[in-house]
Amino acid sequence: MMAEAPYARFARRERILRDELAIDRTVLANERTLLAYVRTALTLIIAGATFIQFIESGALRVAGFVAVPAGLLVGLAGFWRCGRMAAAIRLLRNAAEPPAGGGAA
Repeated sequence: MMAEAPYARFARRERILRDELAIDRTVLANERTLLAYVRTALTLIIAGATFIQFIESGALRVAGFVAVPAGLLVGLAGFWRCGRMAAAIRLLRNAAEPPAGGGAA
């Protein structure tokens, strides 16, 4: 289960370049995860539609009728999970912004 604020332990004044790069890697990993969900969902939907279209009767046709909604559910679950992670990362990034006018001249 994902913690409410998984990156809360990183205060802006304590973060270093390594931590910033780790956040960037997390963003990229989240994007790869979303693409994997989309790929899996499309595969299920296409396989299901193929089975429905080309199989006259039997277990494969039933599997087709199961695969199409399963693909839709996998796609929705992927968008939901990756959206939650993106929101958590966004909160971290927004909390990490230095105060306005606080920079060196």
